[in-house]
Amino acid sequence: MKNNDRNYLILIAILSVAVPLLVAFLLFMPQTGKLGDVDVTFLPKLHALLNSLTAISLLTGYYFVKNKNIRGHRFAMVTAFTLSAFFLISYVTYHYQAAPTKYGGEGTLKTVYYVILITHIVLAAVIVPLVLLSVYFAVSEQINRHRKIARWTFPIWLYVAVTGVVVYFMIAPYYKI
Repeated sequence: MKNNDRNYLILIAILSVAVPLLVAFLLFMPQTGKLGDVDVTFLPKLHALLNSLTAISLLTGYYFVKNKNIRGHRFAMVTAFTLSAFFLISYVTYHYQAAPTKYGGEGTLKTVYYVILITHIVLAAVIVPLVLLSVYFAVSEQINRHRKIARWTFPIWLYVAVTGVVVYFMIAPYYKI
């Protein structure tokens, strides 16, 4: 392993732990109102939009790579990565400022919601190192390593993006506006 690889892999490992810890901290230790009167009520809709666009970008990138359009694949994947980064910044901002929203559904729908939510949260944490490694291997032109990890990254990332939208639509009626 090159020294440069080692440094990037250490950075990826640090971010892979720090990002989920930050999100968990904000979910379990709400920081409500720390930004003053800044209105963040529109952000959940933005999160759903960003997740939708991420899913579309991922599917577009998959289509391009299957058709050997590497330039199109690269553009689609950079777009998905950028959208996900904006999502993360917005998500952290929202949970830093807003009170948590409780799901108000009952019965089977409540069970379905929590199954989707829990798998979404767990896989959202898992996807951080997978995305960072996939991007690093692509940028550093380690294409075989990129392909090996992208086979896992793609379906998990797509699941997280799609279930993020599903979770939004299921909890949207319970947001306090």
